[in-house]
Amino acid sequence: MKFAVSYGSTAYGVDPDHLVRYARHAEELGFEGIYLPEHVALGPGMTFGEYEMPVDLPYADPIVCLTFVAAATSRLLLGTGVLLLPYHHPVTLAKRLATLDLLAKGRLRLLTVGVGAFPQEADATGVDFRTRGRRADEALEVLRLLWTEDEVSYDGEFYRLDRVTSRPHPLGGPLPVHVGGSSLAAARRAATYGSGWFAGGMLGPADRIAQLEVARSSGRPIEYTRWGSISLTAEGADGFARQGVDRLVVSPSGATWAEQRDELTAFADRHGLSG
Repeated sequence: MKFAVSYGSTAYGVDPDHLVRYARHAEELGFEGIYLPEHVALGPGMTFGEYEMPVDLPYADPIVCLTFVAAATSRLLLGTGVLLLPYHHPVTLAKRLATLDLLAKGRLRLLTVGVGAFPQEADATGVDFRTRGRRADEALEVLRLLWTEDEVSYDGEFYRLDRVTSRPHPLGGPLPVHVGGSSLAAARRAATYGSGWFAGGMLGPADRIAQLEVARSSGRPIEYTRWGSISLTAEGADGFARQGVDRLVVSPSGATWAEQRDELTAFADRHGLSG
């Protein structure tokens, strides 16, 4: 079982000192990687169940933040959880991600993409919310072509390229892309395009089993990532492993850096991580 951390501390926003302390501590403890979330725009009415997201939450750009983290660490793998793919043009995104991977010496290995759940973000970026799944599929095709081919032509519903060249390419070939989500459509996307499946947190056991079967239906090796609790016990981790989970991503709940540091340290001690 591999363990990674998520940096979603809205209390600290884009405080560079806190981000570096957090990432370096995770690396020193032996966590595999760090994930950053994305919301490109916030607006009234964006809700998770009964919780409405405050419109002033400081969601930083994950690619910029991961570049900053890469410069401050040496081993920590870099990930997004999740990058909202339909709201990025794949040509410019291919360049940004390849550049980050090269600057990080090949550590962008936990790139996870999703399609987004809020129409407000689609409206803000000029995207028809109903098309976001098809856009994501095309974008994944275009990204792989730009990362592998010398010259790319593509004629899709949303993206058209005529003999386009994009350099640099990522280090060592196309980036592995994990697909995140809580739907069968996302699981099918993982089976078709992904190297991994990052299941959403609001699923029952039957839905999880069904979606994992779909995600792995291609026969290719597909890594299975799940969210975990910072208070998870060793026995709890064994339970995830029996379900076929390869990686758990955890986030401390403390409001202060000292509390977060201690939670991460205690987790690493419980699960025998070694820096």
